[in-house]
Amino acid sequence: MSIKLSDHFTYRKLLRFTLPSIAMMIFTSIYGVVDGYFVSNFAGKEPFAAVNLIMPFIMIVSTVGFMFGTGGTALVSKTFGEGDPERANRYFSLFVYASFLLGVVFAILGIVFLRPIAALLGATGTFLDNCVVYGRIVIAAMPFFVLQLLFQSFFVAAEKPHLGFWVIVAGGVTNMIGDAVLVTLLPQELKLTGAAIATALGQIVGGGVPLFYFFRKNSSILRLGRTRFDGKALWKAASNGVSELVSSAAMSIVGMVMNVQLLKYAGENGVAAYGVIMYVNMIFAAIFIGYSIGTAPVFGFHFGAQNRSELTSLLKKSLLLLLIGGVLMVGAAEALAHPLALLFVGYDAELMALTESGFRIFSLSFFFIGFAIFGSGFFTALNDGVTSAIISFLRTLVFELGAILLLPLLFGINGLWASIIVAECMATALSFLFMLLKRKRFGY
Repeated sequence: MSIKLSDHFTYRKLLRFTLPSIAMMIFTSIYGVVDGYFVSNFAGKEPFAAVNLIMPFIMIVSTVGFMFGTGGTALVSKTFGEGDPERANRYFSLFVYASFLLGVVFAILGIVFLRPIAALLGATGTFLDNCVVYGRIVIAAMPFFVLQLLFQSFFVAAEKPHLGFWVIVAGGVTNMIGDAVLVTLLPQELKLTGAAIATALGQIVGGGVPLFYFFRKNSSILRLGRTRFDGKALWKAASNGVSELVSSAAMSIVGMVMNVQLLKYAGENGVAAYGVIMYVNMIFAAIFIGYSIGTAPVFGFHFGAQNRSELTSLLKKSLLLLLIGGVLMVGAAEALAHPLALLFVGYDAELMALTESGFRIFSLSFFFIGFAIFGSGFFTALNDGVTSAIISFLRTLVFELGAILLLPLLFGINGLWASIIVAECMATALSFLFMLLKRKRFGY
């Protein structure tokens, strides 16, 4: 039996409903990791560092998909909860069309300005050329990547989280097969190009297949069709989802600043080590992001339906599950630090040692990161974009950026690895504070 947004959620039903979203985000991260594995082991250390230097910029350009995905999903789910499916589908269509058009604009601008941006980040010579080669190919597929990020949220609102998972699997498998064929078989000078093409193809599948599905008559509660320009709805979705845009963009900015700091304290080895750590971090964070995406439409629906008791029940269950998950992830990360470093950079003893030591420090942040991610997503689901944006802004552009700039002055390279722990701890405290202050307003 399928699970509806209007259901009462036990722990078991909550996990069943969110598991496809969690798996979807994990799989998205895993095929990014596979991309990094092939580049590192077949193209070399410098191309691998180039991918990791330019990737944060690519993610900034794509954040409009997160914004309209999370903010739009909250509005669409709330509208369904209010009993107006026709208007909900009109909103859905508007957000998809607007996101695709913005993706086209950002792709053009990204391709034009990529070289000076890479140079600004510190890339020179061959390192700069590698950034441009990889970045321009991936950015060319940006409109579909934006849609992929958008549909990750809307598949849950459509009560089809399992279908969303299989779409991501299809995109991931496309990327993996492309890596296995292009990166391994092409000449050395074309391996990085092959990796970029594989990534772009995976994104086209991830964004194109849902577009085809929702345009046709389907068994979900959402369908793409006629709409009209609605500036108020676009503004509501954008302002509500701006926290996710801020979070994603700010995390990319933080990644770029971190790379600049690592070049200063550890050279290209530091950037390569951080790349490995971030690939693994993506997988662990994906669990919490997937949970937040999976629960957001449920919170939004029950908020729209004024079902306060269910909101309270969902929040308590979620916090307990996040606590258990955080403890398990720290333990898993510490156990996997050595084998993961060996897998990615075992060909370089110095780089491997730097990667392992950095990851053991960094992994302590996994205890806090789930609460920080959920806190922002929770208020987005309740259509409180301001509070969500405050949490996201302070978490990334204030706490993380401040720690990255200050802690290395006291502790050197270890201060960089520890900066995320400090930032996530502060963001968690802030999230709990807002949850307490907003209890009466939202009735949970």
